[in-house]
Amino acid sequence: MIIRCIAVDDEPLALDILESYISKLPYLQLVKTCSSATEAMQVLQEEQIDLMFLDIEMPELTGIQFLNILKHQPLVIFTTAYPEYAMEGFNHDAVDYLLKPIPYDRFLKAVTKAQERMQQRHPKQGEQTIAPQAAAHEQEFMFVKADYKTIRVDFKDILWIEGLKDYVIIQTKDQKIITLLSMNKMMEKLPESKFLRVHRSFIVALQKIDSIEKSRIRIGQKEIPIGEVYKDQFLKWVEENNIM
Repeated sequence: MIIRCIAVDDEPLALDILESYISKLPYLQLVKTCSSATEAMQVLQEEQIDLMFLDIEMPELTGIQFLNILKHQPLVIFTTAYPEYAMEGFNHDAVDYLLKPIPYDRFLKAVTKAQERMQQRHPKQGEQTIAPQAAAHEQEFMFVKADYKTIRVDFKDILWIEGLKDYVIIQTKDQKIITLLSMNKMMEKLPESKFLRVHRSFIVALQKIDSIEKSRIRIGQKEIPIGEVYKDQFLKWVEENNIM
């Protein structure tokens, strides 16, 4: 799968760096570099764009203001020199947030996350797109809204996630976090190598599984059912890891 992207920044040097980084990855196609949100809007109207590298602090329209007026937005990776915008960036469901000057390894990590989201949207096309050098870089945490604030959740602390209508309950080793999010959206935030959906209402942290019994998984004292729809995928993971 080719990911068509644009880079939006009012700094020519920043655009040059992004163009150089993008050119190193064969699955990224740079459609255009834009020096303003207005120019980017025209490109989005004329071209199919999958991913946008977007600066936040720009004249006329900031990156955040630009996103707020877009009806249909591509995946977004924010690029900025101002760390204080990080929370606002994650609140807009950005794939990642890159702080200038952008190191290549952080750029690669962000693109890998975008690639994973693209694969979830188009699984058949995405099967062969993971670049070996990119797969090694995974985000180690996510941010979710809960209790009127944005909370960082480390993936290593999650035991399981339970869906409850329009909410999900994230069970960590220390607490329960309830956030307004669908199970599908939650799966987009989680690294595929560490989490698996095993039921319509449950996602499990694979490394936290204590035992497997017929159609149930046990994590600590919690018994989690394996749904029929998800059984084949779970058994494939079991076989690949020589568990049974």
